[in-house]
Amino acid sequence: MSDRENTGGIGSRKDAHLAICAERDVEHRRSTLLDQVHLLHDSLPELSISDVDLSVEYFGRRLQAPIVISGMSGGTESGRELNRAMATAAQKFGLAMGVGSQRAMLVDPDAVGTFRMREVAPDILLFANLGCVQARDAGVVRVAELVEAIRADAICIHLNPAQELVQDEGDRDFRGCLDAIAELVDELHVPIVVKETGCGLSPATLARLASVGVEWVDTAGAGGTSWTGIEGLRGGTRQQSLGDALREWGIPTAASVAYARRAGFRIIASGGIRTGLDAARAIALGADAAGLALPLLRAFAAGGTAEVLNATAGLVESLQSIAMLVGAPTVAALQEAPRVIGSELRVWLD
Repeated sequence: MSDRENTGGIGSRKDAHLAICAERDVEHRRSTLLDQVHLLHDSLPELSISDVDLSVEYFGRRLQAPIVISGMSGGTESGRELNRAMATAAQKFGLAMGVGSQRAMLVDPDAVGTFRMREVAPDILLFANLGCVQARDAGVVRVAELVEAIRADAICIHLNPAQELVQDEGDRDFRGCLDAIAELVDELHVPIVVKETGCGLSPATLARLASVGVEWVDTAGAGGTSWTGIEGLRGGTRQQSLGDALREWGIPTAASVAYARRAGFRIIASGGIRTGLDAARAIALGADAAGLALPLLRAFAAGGTAEVLNATAGLVESLQSIAMLVGAPTVAALQEAPRVIGSELRVWLD
């Protein structure tokens, strides 16, 4: 952690992030390339909608649909309220959820209350979350304490060098992160998901992760929320300039999912997932689940928990409907659904 930063600095930044995401243009102007995945319609699916069972079991928890509400915030009262709304939706619909970065807890253990969600969501698959630099510096024992404090089932270790470089107060030294991940894989008592934050995962990065035993990744590819762009909106002249320069930086989500599938990973596909169709396309490329954050954050900003529940219900229903319309009664069948890959995505894959 930068020596220029304390709990108050982290909290004010997190609240600024939430406000910017809720109110301003924060998405990539480039495509996720998920629109290059064309699923073939089946006019004779020989299924009832009740036959479509999208339930899966990951990390010892049963999900009713392969959807992860991605980590957004924590460490402040507004983050706590947002997390509780997301946890309520995850519990109601049988989904997974991640909390935002628990970096604040490394400085102020009392911040744990903004991340504890078991009171409203005792049954969900819950992901803890910490940046790789902070995990490197904290060590395995401290990371384990963060997981245990919120009774998480697994932890996302996030990679965000582009975002950190844009931040005036961000990290600049990313040496030793792969070794830190290797140590966590070997010694931590819960599974690890290595997660990008809007720039995607390249074949070279995936190969390094595979070499240290990582089995699950979250692509968080380009085409959705641009965290470099958000930092540009938040900061001063230098931060604005570099944030603008790197706003479109990254590997499109669809390409990142396909790379991870080729490399043999289990995959949460995130980065610009906005609809059930986006989720279905990502799963058809080989993802095990789809993750999203911004649409539910904006639903919360518009109407609180009730609107989050409405948005989540629509997302689940549309994914189930699309699965039926391609003749896929299960997630495994959806992963094998007939599809046509457009030329722009093929350039990335070839």
